[in-house]
Amino acid sequence: MKSLLATVALALVLGAGSASAQSIKVGMAPEPYPPFASPDASGKWGGWEMDMIEALCAEAKLQCEVTMTAWDGLIPALTSKKIDAIINSMSITDERKKSIDFSDKYYNTPTGIIGSKDAKFDATPEGLKGKIIGVQVSTVHEAYAKKHFGSTAAEIKIYQTQDEAQADLAAGRIDAVQADSLSLNTYLATDAGKACCDMKGDVAEDLEVLGPGVGVGLRQGDTELKDKFNAAIKGIRDNGKYAEITKKYFDFDIYGK
Repeated sequence: MKSLLATVALALVLGAGSASAQSIKVGMAPEPYPPFASPDASGKWGGWEMDMIEALCAEAKLQCEVTMTAWDGLIPALTSKKIDAIINSMSITDERKKSIDFSDKYYNTPTGIIGSKDAKFDATPEGLKGKIIGVQVSTVHEAYAKKHFGSTAAEIKIYQTQDEAQADLAAGRIDAVQADSLSLNTYLATDAGKACCDMKGDVAEDLEVLGPGVGVGLRQGDTELKDKFNAAIKGIRDNGKYAEITKKYFDFDIYGK
């Protein structure tokens, strides 16, 4: 997995097939994040977000090349024009808006905390007092945990990938993991997740840190591409494609409020 964290191009082109379609590079991290994106045994990537990239690019009449880039390198790759958009469960936040822009949201789900089945605590500063909490680097979860749990937790431990945090939790090296609740529930449904852990609850809302949802990351000033993605998000919501994709993975609409 570590060898994948170098910037590499994925031989996958999604969206409009016309030779005249605008070609763009869409960045995402080569890190399993089921059910949104993960590779199968042959190395082919799939998941809700991979299907959504294809649908959005087709609706926007864009030819999209998915370009794998380490998570903490996505924004630098965007601003330096190595990629043209980020579609990788990146939350819309004021902090990120200092350097990039976003489309309208395309989903919004709660943030949860999981821990060992044997441990009884909830997803509050009091419940996490004295606990070691694992979060992924450069995420809203890192920022949230530091802000809300930093004064009571024993440690906020930072990981390069979500998988690494969950592996340490299963091994008993940390007490809790914070992440998107859908991703955590997907982990809890695996053999490893069922054996070790359960959901302790959703964290209290903090719009300033967690943002209003997940959007397509774009360069500031790229209004043409922003308009295309906004129209595409609305288009697939209106024509039923969004619901069709979502039903393959979830039993509810993850678009949120």
